[in-house]
Amino acid sequence: MRNAGSNAALRRLPQAEQGFTLLELLVVMVIIGLLAGYVGPKYFSQVGKSEIKVAKAQIDALDKALGQYWLDTGHYPSMELGLAALVTRPASEAKWDGPYLKKDVPLDPWGFPYVFRLPGEHGEYDLLSYGKDGKPGGAGEAADITNW
Repeated sequence: MRNAGSNAALRRLPQAEQGFTLLELLVVMVIIGLLAGYVGPKYFSQVGKSEIKVAKAQIDALDKALGQYWLDTGHYPSMELGLAALVTRPASEAKWDGPYLKKDVPLDPWGFPYVFRLPGEHGEYDLLSYGKDGKPGGAGEAADITNW
């Protein structure tokens, strides 16, 4: 036997209450589109800023590893050895006490290798990322990120 209350739930709703009209759906889609148009650019500009912060942090970590390398060996790795000397012992380096990085030398957040110059133009060595465009110079996200 069915309960009288459940019979009321089984009754069909009037035609006007069965769903959304096309106009209601279009209004909702326009509102969602406006919100996405407003929030999207703000979100993606934050992604660019975070990539720059990551590059600065990685350059700082490489800078500290190079300092430790110098303390152990009395000099920085040659241009030929490059930053790989922070991870793998060079055959000619008796005082090497690394590895100075926990993992391999990272690429910058845009997938380019960091540039290491010895001697440097701005210090004993230069360490930099060319930014999003991978080319010297630039502005904004394409600007160079350096250790000086």
